Amino acid sequence: MSELLAAVCSVAPTRRRRFLWAAWWSGPPEREPFRRPDASSGGARTREEALREAERAAGRALVEVDGRWARAWARVLCGEPPWPPASAPAATRADGARSAAAAPESAWQILGVARDATAEELKRAFRRRALETHPDRGGDAAAFRRVKAAYERALATSGRPPRPRARARRRRG
Repeated sequence: MSELLAAVCSVAPTRRRRFLWAAWWSGPPEREPFRRPDASSGGARTREEALREAERAAGRALVEVDGRWARAWARVLCGEPPWPPASAPAATRADGARSAAAAPESAWQILGVARDATAEELKRAFRRRALETHPDRGGDAAAFRRVKAAYERALATSGRPPRPRARARRRRG
């Protein structure tokens, strides 16, 4: 059995602007199968506070590693798989042209709505997909950009821009 060179800690921001930490000191974190941390906790106000809490739990100094390990642990705690499914890159031919099999999905397929969806339905679908793919929520930046572009294309093609938000008017007296 190989010895772990350094005990590690992964720190990631949470939705509530706190920090979750996960620490491994009895063995390194592993991707497949995902290895549970030896200890974890959330609620630290700063990254430094999270690292101090993790070192106190481990009883030794920890080396900070990439935050994706803490995000993976957060997904496991929520009952999801630790790693989101990877979006497959589009296949291209040697000359750079896309093959017919790698034809891009339509904006409606990406958003998961019917082609005759209303502007409100497009907006709801965009928000749902944005929460799934946004990098701050553990998603992939490229997938989020694809969802955003699809939403804009769908709105432009449908000819129905979303209603602007109502703004509060200030009265001057």
